[in-house]
Amino acid sequence: MRWSSTWWKRSSAIAAVLVLPMSTAAPADAAGSLAPVSRTLSTLLGKGSAAGELTTLVHAKNVTTAERAVRQAGLTELARFTKIGVVAAKGTVAQVRAARRVAGVTYVENNDRLATHGSSGTTATRSAEAQATLTGANGKALDGSGVSVAIIDTGVDPTHPAFQTGGKTRVVRSLKSLCTSGTATSCIVDVPTSVDTDTTSLGGHGTHVTGIAAGNAYTLPDGTKVGGSAPGAKIVSLSTGLAILVLGTDAALNWVLENHNAPCGPGVPASTCPPIKVINNSYGPSGGGSFDPNSATVQLQRALAAEGVVTVWANGNDGGDGSADLSNPPGQDPTPGIISVASYNDQGTGTRDGTVSAYSSRGLASNPASWPDVSAPGENIVSSCRPYLAICAQGLQPENGPGALDLGTYNVISGTSMAAPQITGIVAQLFQADPGATPGQVENAIKATAYKYSNGAPYQAAGSYTSSYDKGTGLVDAVAAARSLGAAG
Repeated sequence: MRWSSTWWKRSSAIAAVLVLPMSTAAPADAAGSLAPVSRTLSTLLGKGSAAGELTTLVHAKNVTTAERAVRQAGLTELARFTKIGVVAAKGTVAQVRAARRVAGVTYVENNDRLATHGSSGTTATRSAEAQATLTGANGKALDGSGVSVAIIDTGVDPTHPAFQTGGKTRVVRSLKSLCTSGTATSCIVDVPTSVDTDTTSLGGHGTHVTGIAAGNAYTLPDGTKVGGSAPGAKIVSLSTGLAILVLGTDAALNWVLENHNAPCGPGVPASTCPPIKVINNSYGPSGGGSFDPNSATVQLQRALAAEGVVTVWANGNDGGDGSADLSNPPGQDPTPGIISVASYNDQGTGTRDGTVSAYSSRGLASNPASWPDVSAPGENIVSSCRPYLAICAQGLQPENGPGALDLGTYNVISGTSMAAPQITGIVAQLFQADPGATPGQVENAIKATAYKYSNGAPYQAAGSYTSSYDKGTGLVDAVAAARSLGAAG
C-alpha cells in the first residue's frame, strides 16, 4: 500500500482511503501444462526478462506441495500460509515460470502494490445510543467489551489518549509485517505496545481508523464529541507500514487466522486479551476490479469466517454512476460474514437522512454481487491523529485532546476508510450482544435492520434484502441490529 494524496478526496477536509489492486485470474496456457496466474502476474511474465525478480504467492492443495514447488523452482521462500496452502516467494521470472510447471500447483498470483483508501459518526449509526441504553450478554454496557478488534493498517499510536484506560493502553498486541524483506525469521513480528508504529511508518491513517473503531468517548475542550463504536474493545494492531503490498496484508490476515482465539498467547486469559472477532481492512484497489475467488486474500477471509471472524472492507473512493463496477474486489465476496462499507454523509449533525458520499465507490447497477453491503458515516469524521503525521496534518481541522498537552491530537478526515471502522466497532458490539453468533448472523443483523435513507439509487430486491448499487442495504442501525441479536435494554 502506498500512501499518496492521489487517493484523498477533498471536502471541508482531506479524505483518505486505502486502495489495493486485487487482480483477477488469467487462464492457464492452451496446453494446460501451467498453473493459472493472476492477470497482473500474467502481464509481468509477458513483459519480464528471464532475469527480472518477482514476488509471488504460490498456491497448492496443501502447503507442503506449495513449498516443494518453490524449492524445486529455485525461488526463495518469504512466508507460508499453512491453513490455505500458500507459500510466498521471490525469484526470477524464469523461476516463477518453473514453479507453474510443478505438479500440484493450482494458482500463482503477483504481490500487487497497495495504496491507502465533522462528527464521530456514532450518532448517525446509533452506536452511541446502543452504548448508553443496551447491555450485552456479559451484563455490561454495549461497548464492545469482551471482544478484540484487529486493525490492519499503517500502525497505531497506543499512547494516544483515545486508547488509554486507567493509565494503560487498550492495545493488547502490536505487530508489524516485515514479509517483503525476506530477512525476518517470521513475517509478522512483535512490537512493544508502548511503541507508536504509526509514527515509525510515517502514517497516521491507522491511528485515525483505530479511533473510529474503538476510541474512547471524550468531549473535547471545544465541545466536540469523539469516540469509537466499541470503546470497550481491546485492540490488536497489525502494522503494514507506509508502503503496503498484498503479501504484507495477507500475512496479517493469516496471522489473525492462526491466532484469533488467543491473540496474546495461550497463557493470557481472555479477560485480559479477548478473542479477535472482527478485522478492519481500509484498503482496496483504485478503480475497483473483478472479484477474484482464487486470491489468497479471499481464501484467508473465507477461512476466517468459517472460524467465527468477520472481515470488514472499505468499498473504495472512486465514486461512479453504476455503469461500471468500482467496488473493492475482496469486499464483493458473497461469503456470509464479509462486509463491504459505503460512505455516508451525516452532514455533521448525526442525521439519519443524509446522503451517499460522492466519492464512495459504486458497484455495477446490473450486478448486485458488486454492490456494497451497508453504509456508515465516512465524511468529515473526527478521530485520533497526531498533528506531525502527513495524513493527519492535511486534515485541516485539528482539535485539541482531553489533556492539557494533547494539542491537535484529533483531526477530521473523510473516506470509505473512515466508514469501514464504524462497522468494525459495531460488529464488536454485536458479538458482545450475542457471543455465540456466527459471522453470517452478524452480517444479517446489520443488513436486515439497516435504515433505508432515500438519497441515491433506489433500493431493489437483492437476495434476501433490498439494496442499491451505491449505498447497499442502507445506513447501519446499531440499536436495531443489537436488539435483533438479543441485547437487553
